[in-house]
Amino acid sequence: MGLFEDRKEASIPVWFMRQAGRYHDHYQNIKKDHNFMEMCKNSHLAEEITLGPIEEFNFDAAILFSDLLFPLEQLNLGLTYKNGPPELSVHLQDKKSFENIKVLEPAQDFYQFQKKALELLKTSLPKDKTLLGFVGAPFTLYTYATEGAHKGNLISSKKGLYDGRYQYFLEFLLPQLKANMEVQAEGGADAICLFDTAVGELCFRDFKEFILPTLRGLTASFKEKYPDKKIVYYSKLTHMHYLKEIKDPNIDVLGVDWRVDLKQALTELSDDYYIQGNIDPVHLHLEWNDLENSLSQLWDDVKDLGKEKLSRWIMGLGHGVLPKTPQTNVLKAVEYIHRNFKY
Repeated sequence: MGLFEDRKEASIPVWFMRQAGRYHDHYQNIKKDHNFMEMCKNSHLAEEITLGPIEEFNFDAAILFSDLLFPLEQLNLGLTYKNGPPELSVHLQDKKSFENIKVLEPAQDFYQFQKKALELLKTSLPKDKTLLGFVGAPFTLYTYATEGAHKGNLISSKKGLYDGRYQYFLEFLLPQLKANMEVQAEGGADAICLFDTAVGELCFRDFKEFILPTLRGLTASFKEKYPDKKIVYYSKLTHMHYLKEIKDPNIDVLGVDWRVDLKQALTELSDDYYIQGNIDPVHLHLEWNDLENSLSQLWDDVKDLGKEKLSRWIMGLGHGVLPKTPQTNVLKAVEYIHRNFKY
């Protein structure tokens, strides 16, 4: 069952962010012989890693195995993964640092590794599964470009909203980011996810003033060219008043983290969007009886909303699968959702 198909069986589909990742033996076995950059840029390896959790856990969607920071590599900020976590050789701490930015290769050429992996997946993925591409949302990419990571108080990034660095960076980023989304659409992705993991650090006024106009412009531009492709927007740490303010007709799915009351989100937002979410990823580390109880309580909270609302729900985590998550819990959780989340 795809995410956006007519739900004849009246059951809730499920996929998890980072479902192809470090917790999974399938991934770790490939990682023994290949570094992270190779696994992303070798299209056959990316296909194999993406398919692993579909074949083992039966998720309803496959999400391309890649990384959201590749636009920073394309813009010559020196992205590497030599020591494990991503590192940048250039941080946008002042206007002078922008002298390093240049487009190393046109997006249509630079992102061919993603396009080829998606083309392979379009052939190998079961036809009843949805294929997802993804990119980082503008503010999150800007935060990494400024700070080198999403950590701390983001003082430099937040100051950059006011001293001009954010808008200046967008002049370089947005054309390439839009083109990256288009390349993935051309590769066969049914939907493109925009992941905005840093944006919830902002106050509400900055979110409205600086983030939403850029987001709406990007989604409108993409949809003008690819009206049949879905857009998923996930923002971490954003509460309901942030989500209600988005008001973007070009976003099809809103991902909500585990701090958002799911029943409220489905009640108040599902007329405009599908809702994806939202148990705490840490709950996958619980003993099965406790995880089962958590899933059962989540279903009890929403099951009386009726078909109109429940047909707009995609089950998932409030963020990504964490390292060392027990694989048996992932398998049992997906089985439990498929078996019990029916309306």
